[in-house]
Amino acid sequence: WILIGGAWMAFGWLIAAVIMAITIIGLPWARAAFNIAVYTLLPFGSRAVRRDEVTGMSDIGTGPLGLIGNLIWFILAGWWLAIGHLITAILL
Repeated sequence: WILIGGAWMAFGWLIAAVIMAITIIGLPWARAAFNIAVYTLLPFGSRAVRRDEVTGMSDIGTGPLGLIGNLIWFILAGWWLAIGHLITAILL
């Protein structure tokens, strides 16, 4: 899995995480992108869950401001990562 598609998708998520970490506003999403990069490398036996479901608390990434951040994320980077995942799935 890592050789066929996991490595290059994880690399894309790591680049996105670094770019978000450079912009101080993107720090909550940088951590999430890093976690998804790790999840992309080893997805077997794991399950993605929302942070507020685990902690029971809302924060800047899961609260009302999270919607704005998620829209900005989707417009700037989310679409090309989603396309990368779709291409990987089609090729496999």
